[in-house]
Amino acid sequence: MISNQIIQNTVEELTNTTNVSLAAVDKDGRLLASTFYEGADTIIAAARKYIEDGEAPEEGNYYFFKVAEDRNLEFVVLADAEAELGDMIGSIAAFSLTELTAAYKEKHDRESFIKNLLLDNLLLVDIYNRAKKLHIETTARRVVYILEANPAGDKGIMDDIRELLGSKTGDFVTAVDETGVIIIKTLEPGQEHAQAEKTAREIMEAVKGGQDDETRIAYGTVVNEIKDISKSYKEAKMALDVGKIFFAEKDIIAYSSLGIGRLIYQLPIPLCKMFIREIFAAKSPDEFDEETINTINKFFENNLNVSETSRQLYIHRNTLVYRLDKLQKMTGLDLRVFEDAITFKIALMVVKYMKYMETMDY
Repeated sequence: MISNQIIQNTVEELTNTTNVSLAAVDKDGRLLASTFYEGADTIIAAARKYIEDGEAPEEGNYYFFKVAEDRNLEFVVLADAEAELGDMIGSIAAFSLTELTAAYKEKHDRESFIKNLLLDNLLLVDIYNRAKKLHIETTARRVVYILEANPAGDKGIMDDIRELLGSKTGDFVTAVDETGVIIIKTLEPGQEHAQAEKTAREIMEAVKGGQDDETRIAYGTVVNEIKDISKSYKEAKMALDVGKIFFAEKDIIAYSSLGIGRLIYQLPIPLCKMFIREIFAAKSPDEFDEETINTINKFFENNLNVSETSRQLYIHRNTLVYRLDKLQKMTGLDLRVFEDAITFKIALMVVKYMKYMETMDY
């Protein structure tokens, strides 16, 4: 139901403009709002009698008006019968509150629908029927974002995003839990991943002021049908998790750019452990010293180029060769050989994934 504060604000605005006192009493006889200076008990008694009998009681100088939702009585509006234009202003108040109640219900229903849609809680036929009833386009091109900020789900952050997106009816900002804010953005025809990335950057710029470095956003692929919104949402969730593991330095992660990290993320842990034992039988990457780790990372960054890697590490080429030979003796893998380098790179990513999953177990 519409909040009491909204009802109070509405009747106060009308009273301030017209000098006609108004009150609202719900179907259970509770006073919701009033601009009468006194007589709350009298107002409630008169409203209850009107609700019970369906006719205005003889006692009390009030005009009565019903506010209903789907033909179900929600509350009664009373207007001062002794005030000039009291009948007309009471009727206007009832009409205004009826419209506000309907708008609030539709907003609530739309938000509930979107949440259930994201969580895959709706049958296919229900998706299209409810979307039509709520005037939500079913064939628009949309992409789902998940913003993880601190604090997550902060109402101020959600308001900032709504202001950024504007008043488009096809865009939604919501949350299904306390882990983040979910944005469903409708794209214009012809806009694809470039626009999705641009929107992600705009959202980050709008909310990151005052936020810590852990603020990040992930998004799924662009979908054409409303039924596929949950697919884009699941992709965004995976992108957020995979990004934390393999792209910690990035604050914007797209599902389409996860690469091999997406594959590794879906591997069962027992299989990962077996793979690591096969690759690093003698020494695990966890046991490598910092110098070795830095050398490996820099070598991969420079596409296995010995000369460029030694230059960036400020060491002699022979020193780098010595380190790579030493690593080969420890692991049996020569990073200068492409096949061995690929195996080593994947193994390091698997180790990183396993360590992340260990922290998630606690």
